[in-house]
Amino acid sequence: MTRSTVAIVSGGMDSITLLYHLMVDGPTDDVHVLSFDYGQRHVKELEFAEHHAAWWGLQHNVIDLSGITHLISNSALTSSPPVPAGVNATTGKVVFTSGIEVPDGHYAEESMKVTVVPNRNMMMLSIAAAVAVNEGAHRVAIGVHAGDHFIYPDCRPEFIQTANDAIVRGNIGFGPFKDADLQDLTAPPEFIYAPFIDKTKTDIARMGNALRVDWTKTWSCYKGGDIHCGTCGTCVERKEALADFNDPTEYRA
Repeated sequence: MTRSTVAIVSGGMDSITLLYHLMVDGPTDDVHVLSFDYGQRHVKELEFAEHHAAWWGLQHNVIDLSGITHLISNSALTSSPPVPAGVNATTGKVVFTSGIEVPDGHYAEESMKVTVVPNRNMMMLSIAAAVAVNEGAHRVAIGVHAGDHFIYPDCRPEFIQTANDAIVRGNIGFGPFKDADLQDLTAPPEFIYAPFIDKTKTDIARMGNALRVDWTKTWSCYKGGDIHCGTCGTCVERKEALADFNDPTEYRA
C-alpha cells in the first residue's frame, strides 16, 4: 500500500537520510517536505533541505516560528552567542554581551542540556500533523534516533508514542481519520513514523551511505559558519558516525 507523508526535514544527516528512505525504500507515493525556522543560529541546514527536496521534485515549505524565538531563548541554539562589547575601564577585561555559547564535547555530557530547545519536537510535530490532516496524508515522518534519547526528552520512544496518540485522538473524524471509528480506541494507529527511533547515528550513516546520500549536502554543526566546527556535540557525533564511511566533511578542528 502506498502512503502519502509529511516529512520533517531539517537538512541534517538524520532527516536527509529519512527523506531518501521515504523516496527509495517507501512505500510512499507522495512526500511533502516541511522545514522549520525557529530562530536557530543559522539557516544553512535549511538550504540543504531545500536542495534535496528540489532534487526529488518535492513540495517544500519552511515554517517560520522565529516570532517566538525570544520566548524560548534559554537554549544555546536560540540564544545569540556572547560577543565582545567593550573593555571594563576598571579591570581592563573584555566585557561580553549576555548569551549562551554552544558547548563543545559529547552528547553524553551534562553540559549538552543547554542545547535543548523547549518543546521543539512537539511544536514541529503538531504543525506537521495539522498539514497532514488538512491534506489527508497518512502520516508524519520524523528522524529522531536513539542517540538523542539521553539528552533530548522529546526524542524518546515514550514521547513519540504519546504525541502520536494525542494527535490521532485530536483529529478523529478528519483527514486520514475521517472514516475511522476511533471513539473507543485504546491503541491509536501509527501516525507519527519514526523509523530511526531505535537506531544509532552510525546505523543512520550506514543506511544513508547505502542510499547514496551526499553527506557534503547535509549540515550538523550547531555553531554555524562556513564549515563544521568539529567540536560541538553534533559535530562529534557526526565524526563518530561517519568514521567508517570515508567522511567527506570538512571540520575546523
